[in-house]
Amino acid sequence: MIPVRGYAGHRVAVLGLGRSGLPSVAALEAGGAEVIAWDDGAAAREKAGAEGVRLIDLTRPGAWDGVAALIVSPGIPHLYPAPHPAIAAAWDAGVAVDNDIGLFFRSFATPDWDAFARPPRVVCVTGSNGKSTTTALIAHVMTAAGRPTQVGGNFGRGVLDLDPATDGMVVVLELSSYQIDLARALQPDIAVFTNLSPDHLDRHGGMGGYFAAKRRLFTQGGPERSVIGVDENEGRFLANVMREEAGTGDPVITVSSGRKLGGPGWSVFARKGFLAEWRRGRQVAAIDLRPMATLPGAHNHQNACCAYAVARGLGLGPKQIESALATYPGLAHRSQLIATWNGIRVVNDSKATNVDAAEKALSSFERIRWIAGGRPKEGGIDALRPLFGRVAKAYLIGEAAMDFAATLGDTPHEISGAMDRAVAAALAEAVPGDTILLAPACASFDQYSSFETRGTHFETLVRQAIATP
Repeated sequence: MIPVRGYAGHRVAVLGLGRSGLPSVAALEAGGAEVIAWDDGAAAREKAGAEGVRLIDLTRPGAWDGVAALIVSPGIPHLYPAPHPAIAAAWDAGVAVDNDIGLFFRSFATPDWDAFARPPRVVCVTGSNGKSTTTALIAHVMTAAGRPTQVGGNFGRGVLDLDPATDGMVVVLELSSYQIDLARALQPDIAVFTNLSPDHLDRHGGMGGYFAAKRRLFTQGGPERSVIGVDENEGRFLANVMREEAGTGDPVITVSSGRKLGGPGWSVFARKGFLAEWRRGRQVAAIDLRPMATLPGAHNHQNACCAYAVARGLGLGPKQIESALATYPGLAHRSQLIATWNGIRVVNDSKATNVDAAEKALSSFERIRWIAGGRPKEGGIDALRPLFGRVAKAYLIGEAAMDFAATLGDTPHEISGAMDRAVAAALAEAVPGDTILLAPACASFDQYSSFETRGTHFETLVRQAIATP
């Protein structure tokens, strides 16, 4: 636990008592704060109450008397489409609103660090797609190099549930736009921007607000080094801003998947399966990513470039990083190879909850038995038409099945409805050389509580089927 500093003897309110809320309560109390809390869900309140949390409805009159700050969980809207009533009440009462990310950055560094031979470093990763894989890759590389490493934020443990720093520790945080947008303190040593595509637009009032939230990690956080994907204009703009603000030296490492990056600066890019590092106009390293089965496709090559750039920024050598990338085990539900059976590959990319992520998955394989569907997002799968030629057959599930079938047109498909029927049909019809790919291009919430639950069910069905004589 990271005890929160700065609120000893003060009353602090916590809104939301889930994965970030309960650790926030504990960390605030460990730092000497008096905590009151609330959650709109009765089950969450009951659990928190059983753990001794003092519950007060933060929308009732008088709730804000003597309160110094409100700590908000990331799933609760603070601006768009409308602020939660408790947040609006905090504004009216003049109470500062923050989140656990802000508390982490004001509390993680302590006077003990003066005795460390190597100061701890905090790496923060954001972007629309690839955040979790990039985070896991960085942590894997640093662990393989013998550095004490922790992973938290939107992936792994809640940030205040992490352990206090030790000498030379690297903390890798995946941060969503929700988390960055509200944090009052942002102080990463290295910040990573993977890419940008439309997502969560209702929470940010449109694409401009979504990018503005991501950008705060850099422009407000002031990292010593920025690793920025430049395959979209937003990334190119951000790289330009950070170069100007950081001045001389190499404050920015640009990253691309699919094109060679030129110029006098520092860049890492992947083309045709090879990662290349260029610095000040010359190539300094290259890695063949093609044999790395747990990093298939251009999107994973971009993730590998981001992780490589961070590791280089932390002082590791190219060969050291290459060895670590080659032993990366893969991340659950993200282009995860779960089985090779009778010459057929089975891949779980349940995390492909939007069209952009599904496009990256479909681009990684040929002759695909595609399991898709769930609760649809705006636009359906129309943007994937250029990839339909890779689909041997689609097996459609969930609420989106009929709409997806209409878009697929002459591309072979069937309405499976549920995951068990889709898996059974795909396994029965696949031939050697095919890839059975779960890449739903949809949210899971029509049939599953999360993309993890959906992916786990897919894996269970596959393993049961291939284990049956």
